[in-house]
Amino acid sequence: MSESQVLRKDQLETSLFNERKLIGAGELKEDNPLDLSEPFRELCEACRRGDLKACQEKITEGVNINGRDLFDCTPLILASLCGHYEVVQLLLDSGALCERDTFQGERCLYNALNSKIRNLLLEYDYSKSTDPLQPFASHITSLLSRDHPQMSDIAVTAGDETFHLHKFILSARSPYFHKKLSAAPEATSWKLPSTIPPPAFSAGIRYLYLGDAPRDLRSGPGAGLYSEAEVFEGIDRIANHLELRGLVDTILDSGDKRLTRQRRSDEVSKGRNQMEAWFRENIIKHKVVIDMDRANEVKWSRDNSIFADVLLRADEDDSENEDAQEIKKSENGSLEESGSGIPIGGFSRLSLDTPMKKSKRKSVLFPAHRAMLLRSEFFSLMFSSSFREAQVTDYLQIIPIDCSPDVLEIVLTFLYTEKADFPLEIAVDVLFAADLLLIERLKTKAAVLISTLGSGNITSLSSKPSADTKQSTSTKGGKEAEGGDDIIDIYEILRAGWLMRIQRLEEFAARYFAYRLEAHIDNPEFAQLVKESAERIQKRQETDSIELVDDIRYYLSERFRLRFEDSGIDILNSESNPNEGDLAENTNTPSNSSPETNSNGNIISPTPLSPPPSSFNRKPSDANSAREQQGDKVVNSGPPKIQANGKSEQTNASSIIRTLDGREAGDEFSRDAIDYELLLNKLDQLLEKLGLDA
Repeated sequence: MSESQVLRKDQLETSLFNERKLIGAGELKEDNPLDLSEPFRELCEACRRGDLKACQEKITEGVNINGRDLFDCTPLILASLCGHYEVVQLLLDSGALCERDTFQGERCLYNALNSKIRNLLLEYDYSKSTDPLQPFASHITSLLSRDHPQMSDIAVTAGDETFHLHKFILSARSPYFHKKLSAAPEATSWKLPSTIPPPAFSAGIRYLYLGDAPRDLRSGPGAGLYSEAEVFEGIDRIANHLELRGLVDTILDSGDKRLTRQRRSDEVSKGRNQMEAWFRENIIKHKVVIDMDRANEVKWSRDNSIFADVLLRADEDDSENEDAQEIKKSENGSLEESGSGIPIGGFSRLSLDTPMKKSKRKSVLFPAHRAMLLRSEFFSLMFSSSFREAQVTDYLQIIPIDCSPDVLEIVLTFLYTEKADFPLEIAVDVLFAADLLLIERLKTKAAVLISTLGSGNITSLSSKPSADTKQSTSTKGGKEAEGGDDIIDIYEILRAGWLMRIQRLEEFAARYFAYRLEAHIDNPEFAQLVKESAERIQKRQETDSIELVDDIRYYLSERFRLRFEDSGIDILNSESNPNEGDLAENTNTPSNSSPETNSNGNIISPTPLSPPPSSFNRKPSDANSAREQQGDKVVNSGPPKIQANGKSEQTNASSIIRTLDGREAGDEFSRDAIDYELLLNKLDQLLEKLGLDA
C-alpha cells in the first residue's frame, strides 16, 4: 500500500468523528445498531440456546439479525460463541453481517467455540450476502436491456430516443404513471416534452427500474448534445414531473461510497415494498375462482386495467374439496350430533330426503406478467421458444401449473416481492413447486424453513411412531412427549431431498432420525428407507457403506457422547472412579462376567446383542420380570416400605434413571452410554435383517 493511501491517526479520528456525527444526525445508518426491543432479545436468547425453530420464527417476523444487545453482541456472535453450528448457518443464509477487517467480524471469528464453526465462517467468506434483495433488483433492471423474449408493452419517447418499458412497473413505482395509466390502460405509446434531455429521462427510468445511479451525467443516449448542468436540471424536472422524491438525492450521494450503498439499499427496499403493495392490490385482488370444468372458457382481454398478459391456473385438490364440503355441510344446519349422541339441527323434510351433492372442484386463475415470470427458468424457456404459450393472442393464454392455489400464490408472491413467508404445513409442496418451475432461491428458502422449523424440540417424538411406541415415551430431557401426528412427514422429506439432491434436507432427516431413533427403528417404513438408501448406489459392492446409516451413526454420536468428549467429563470419571460401574451393572451383571468398556474407556453395562422386541417402551414391571427370567435380581419388589421421614419408597420411583430397555442406571452419563450402544446394536440388527453390509 502506498504512503498516500495510508491515513494518519488524526485523519482516522476525524473520519470516525464525522461518521458518528452522521449517524447521530440520522443521515447514516449504523451497521450494527443497538436494539433493546423484546423480539430482538428473544432472538438473542434463542441463539444462546441453539433453538433453530425460534430463530427462524423471529427472522420471519422481520427482527433485525444485525442488531446488537447491551453487551455489543450480535446474534451471530452469540451463536458462534455458544457453539450452535446450525444456528450460525441459518444466520449466514439469512444475511447476517460478519465483514472482514471490522471489529464485529473479527470478534465473531475469534469467539467461535470450535473449528467447525470457524471453518464455516471462513467458507462463507464471513458473510454470504449483504444485500438479499440484489437478485430481485437485478432482474428488474435487466428488463430494460432484454431483447428476447420481448415483454415491453409501452414505448415512451423522449426527444429522438424511444424507451421500451413495462406498464405495471411504471404504475407501481411512479404515482404520475399510475394516474395516467389508470385513465388510459390501453395506451401503447407515450411522448414526453421535447425540453427534457434523454439522458435525464434515462436516469429517471433506471431509478424506477432499481438500477444504479449514473456516475457520469453526460453518458447515455444523446448525451453529447447537452451539458452536465442541463442534464442535472432535466433530472430535477423529471423527479418533480414523475414524483420521484429520491432521485436527486441518489445522484448527489454518488460521491460517498458508504452513503451510496446505504441509499441504494433503502431505495431497493422501498421499491420492493411498492411492488408488493401493487401486487396485493392488483394480482391477488383480481384472482378468479371458478369451477374446474369451466376454467378454460375464461376470456380475459389483453387490454386490462392491471396490464396482465398471461393467466396461471391452479386446481384444488380432492382432499381440499372434501374438507370444504364437510365444513359447508355443518354450517348449513344439517344433522349434527350433540355430546349425548342425539341428532340436533334442522329437521326439514328437504334436508332429510335430499342427498348432499358433492361440490365441484374449483380452479383459481391468477393474472400475471411474463416479465416477472421470467425469474423462473421454466417460464423463461417457455416464453423464449415456439410453444403455444409464447404466442400472442387476442385473449390471455391460460397456463396450468401442477400445484395447489395456495402454493401458486406463494410462488407468485416470491417472484413479485422476493418474500417467501409460508407455514411449515405446505413447505414440502412449495419445495416441489419451486423445483418444478426451476426457482432455485425459493427452493433453498423452503429447504431452510423445513430444516429449521421442522426440527422443533429435538427430543420430541417423530411423526411416524412404530407400533410399539403408541404410548407416550419419556424423552432424553425427562419430559414426556404427547402422542400425535407432527406437521411434517420425515420420510417424504428425505425422499424429496434425494430426488432434488438437496444436501441440507438429507442431513436434516438423518439428524431427525438420530434424535428420535428409538421411535423409528422398529418401523417397517424406516427399514424400507434404509433399503432405498442402499439401492441409490449403482453396482453396489460389499464394501460400500449406506449413506443414511452412516449419517445416523454420526448424529447418534453427537446426541449421546460428543458433548462429554469435548468437555473431558468421561476422562475425569474414568480417572476418579476406575473400578466403579453404574447401578445397572451392579444389579444386572453376573459375577463371572467381565465389565465392558466403550471407546473412551468408560465402564458400561453389558448390552444384549439382540434386545427383545418392544423393549424400548416396556413398563418398569415388565422390565423387572424380564430381568428375573435372565437370573437378575430385582432390587425393589414387594409393598412399599415407609422410610424414617414418613415417605414411601415409591415416591422416589420417578427419580430413578432408566435406559431405553427399562433397566436402572446410576446417572445420566451411564444411561446415555447404554442407550447409545443399544441403538447401535438395533441398527446392526436391522442391516442384518435386510441382508445389507455397512
